[in-house]
Amino acid sequence: MLAALKSFKAVQAKEKLALGEAYADSGYVLVHETGEAFTIKQLRRRAYRLMEILGLRRVRLYDARSSCLTYLANNGVPDHILARWAGHTNVKTTKKWYVKPDVENLREAATTWDGLRGSSEDAMEGQA
Repeated sequence: MLAALKSFKAVQAKEKLALGEAYADSGYVLVHETGEAFTIKQLRRRAYRLMEILGLRRVRLYDARSSCLTYLANNGVPDHILARWAGHTNVKTTKKWYVKPDVENLREAATTWDGLRGSSEDAMEGQA
C-alpha cells in the first residue's frame, strides 16, 4: 500500500508541474488530474468499479470508513485523533456512529458476565 501511495504521489507531482498555477492544490489524496477533490458520488463510483475489477466483494465506503476507525480505536489510537482522522469536530460523533465494539471485547464481556452469574449461583447454592 505504501509503495502504491508513493507512486501515486509521484504521478500527482507530475500533474501539478504540468498544470502549474492551474492545479488546485486541495490537500486531498484522491483527486482529479487537476488537483480537485472527487465528489462523494465520483469517489463511490470509482471505488465500486475498482472493487469489481479486482473481484472484491462490494463494500459500502461508509462501512469501510467505520471498519477503519474501529480498527484504529481498538488498537489504541486516542479518541481525539480518531475524530480528527474522520474530519469530525466532536469526538462523540466519531464514537457514536463509527467505532463499533470489537468481537473479542464482546467475548470478554460475555465471559465476565458468565463469571458474575456463576458467582451468584454459587452463592445461592451455598445458602440453600
